[in-house]
Amino acid sequence: MGVLSADRTTVGAVTGDSSSSTSSAAVTSNIETGIGARELLILISSVMALMALGIDLMLPAFEDIRVAYDLGEGSNRTGQVITFFFFGLAAAQLLYGPLADRYGRKPVLYLGIAISMTGAVGSALAPSFELLLASRFLWGVGAAGARVVATAIIRDCFVGDTMAKAMSQIMAVFILVPVVAPTIGSGLIAIFPWESVFWFCVVWSALIATWSVRLRETLRPEHVRPLSIAGSFGSYRQVVKTRVTIGYTVAMVFLQGIMTSYLAVSEMIIGDIFDRRAEFPFIFGAIAAMFGIAALINGRLVERVGIEKMMSSAFAVNLPLSVVLVIVAASGGDDPPSIWLFMPVLAIVLASFMLLMPNLNTAAMVPLGEIAGAASAFTGALRTAGGAALAVLATRWVTDSVLPLAIVVLVLCCASAATVMLVRKTDGPAVEPLPRPVGG
Repeated sequence: MGVLSADRTTVGAVTGDSSSSTSSAAVTSNIETGIGARELLILISSVMALMALGIDLMLPAFEDIRVAYDLGEGSNRTGQVITFFFFGLAAAQLLYGPLADRYGRKPVLYLGIAISMTGAVGSALAPSFELLLASRFLWGVGAAGARVVATAIIRDCFVGDTMAKAMSQIMAVFILVPVVAPTIGSGLIAIFPWESVFWFCVVWSALIATWSVRLRETLRPEHVRPLSIAGSFGSYRQVVKTRVTIGYTVAMVFLQGIMTSYLAVSEMIIGDIFDRRAEFPFIFGAIAAMFGIAALINGRLVERVGIEKMMSSAFAVNLPLSVVLVIVAASGGDDPPSIWLFMPVLAIVLASFMLLMPNLNTAAMVPLGEIAGAASAFTGALRTAGGAALAVLATRWVTDSVLPLAIVVLVLCCASAATVMLVRKTDGPAVEPLPRPVGG
């Protein structure tokens, strides 16, 4: 795990010297977590996986959902199973943030897991598609608690480039879920009824709740904030007034819109447009594996070269390739383009987000350490709701061609890059890298 020591219960600075502890990129707040840093990162990754499983494990069941609820062959309404989850995820984060800053990270984590399990059980038992969507929304509401707590704990323990490294390492483990989830989902459906994908998530949630008992509370006593409507609005007002935070969050909204759109239509694109339904788990998993590789690259390089250079490099890759993606998508005319051209280019563009999202999130959170819960909640809600809304608009265009998706990718990548450039112009660099130790 690089600079993150795995054998102590205090997550501490091990890069640079003591003089760097007052830097804006200081590594740690010396939180006693009760577990080693390696286990902490794996646990937080597993908490985040609650959200990923709630998305990716469902995808192989879309055809069964169409049949079970009489949606019609090839219906794109199954994408609502994903977008309703994201709407629940977005709506609840604003509530969890103040709760996490008042009562601590662990109680909110347990509350979120309990609600997630309720939503998963409701999804498995839903007698109609409308009730399935309602249960998915509730599931997203629960997943929001896990998402807020995971980000807040990382912000409690790490800062600056080291926080970006930790986020990247978490993302790398977290990305393993989309690699294997569709295959696991397909395997479950081959043996059990399709509702088993929901019951699997119930079991996983129970295991994570049991494991997290080992973790000590990471909210520092001096950061406890009173719970009140005025106090919550005050915290959110502080977030909104922090231009760097809002600017980089808006940049993430555009990228989240692309990711949510891809998740909502990937099964239809691979299965229907490219007629590769049997290969869907493997193609989807291969693309997800590229996400993990990119996250590992970011984790290894971000401390060395800094957040700014990593983001610039990522945009230098995905902007030209987004143009190539549109050209490839249009090359087939009325017929789909070659899947062996379109999907690899799309995969590289999407993987480049792993060089952007952890760093943008770090840059957005750095100025707001004293209200990490509220900041995580507000920025997460804005990113998720904005991304889901963009996806609802985008996926309506994707019916029998991949060109609309390619155009959406290009437009939103350009919008994200323009937003980052505007923030840099008005507010300067995001986070300065830690000074390297002598001889390091």
